[in-house]
Amino acid sequence: MKHNFKHLNIWKLSIELADEIYVITDTFPRNEEFGLKSQIRRCAVSVASNIAEGSSRSSTKDFNRFLEISLGSLYELQTQLIISVNRNYFEFSTTEQIENKITELQRMISGFQKI
Repeated sequence: MKHNFKHLNIWKLSIELADEIYVITDTFPRNEEFGLKSQIRRCAVSVASNIAEGSSRSSTKDFNRFLEISLGSLYELQTQLIISVNRNYFEFSTTEQIENKITELQRMISGFQKI
């Protein structure tokens, strides 16, 4: 079962999330350039990338494996955002909208896996 990833709402939302992550991490301190800032960005990119890669797979089982990886990246991203707030890199209110998008994406991916 192959999907055109560009038509998948889960992919579209994950691209929006990645864009937002890039914007908010631009404010990180210079010493985090290759640390938390880089890791957060890689997680966000990983979500969309794994959805796209999985969509090329010929079996539902293979696609679901890539969706699981995307879910894992979302949970990792949530953890890193918590660490960023704890480090005072930004306020929780800054991440609230992103947290909501992450939760929605987790729900959507889980629902998509059941199809």
